[in-house]
Amino acid sequence: MNKPHYPHPIIAKEGWPFLAISIVAALIVSLWSFAVSIPFWIIALFVLQFFRDPQRVAPDGDNLVLSPADGRIVAVEEVYDIYAQRDAIKISVFMNVFNVHSNRSPVDGSVKKVQYFSGKFFNAALDKASLENERNAMVLETPTGHTVTAVQVAGLVAKRILCYAQEGNELKHGQRYGFIRFGSRVDVYLPLGSRPSVVIGDKVSATSTVLANLPAE
Repeated sequence: MNKPHYPHPIIAKEGWPFLAISIVAALIVSLWSFAVSIPFWIIALFVLQFFRDPQRVAPDGDNLVLSPADGRIVAVEEVYDIYAQRDAIKISVFMNVFNVHSNRSPVDGSVKKVQYFSGKFFNAALDKASLENERNAMVLETPTGHTVTAVQVAGLVAKRILCYAQEGNELKHGQRYGFIRFGSRVDVYLPLGSRPSVVIGDKVSATSTVLANLPAE
């Protein structure tokens, strides 16, 4: 078991401004009326839980594909990966507003391409969200030559996809590379021959849960 590099405290850096604003607003209203301030404190607690970003332990093993996000599995199917232009197995993780929204690399790999697509904001649990919603695709090549694509997909409420990976970067499995605000999904496209370890409906945790095993060399 290993702990991937963790770059900041347990609250995601993307949430610091939101948390500060919500707490200051609650404090100001509290000075006037504690009863009236209760909804503001509830909002502050929601912001705190939404932007939590705990460190995770990654399992050891060869050819493992780790979950890039917390949430629930909504798709395990064979599809065409338009980003890497190949037939692939797609595993989709849907995140609701109560899940951790930090995104982690599913494998060790070199970033071959990062591409942003504007789009709509359908409910991210729907199949059509994969190709019609706003999204950001990252194509990775593993040290063993496998191609793995991770796609951050905006949802009904999510309006901001953040991806810090750039072409040429080297990522470690479980390494934090992005964040999506307020409900969304991440699609992972794997080479044919990969063996999924999850089924639709399973709850998964970023870095800690194994989604699949890549084909052996």
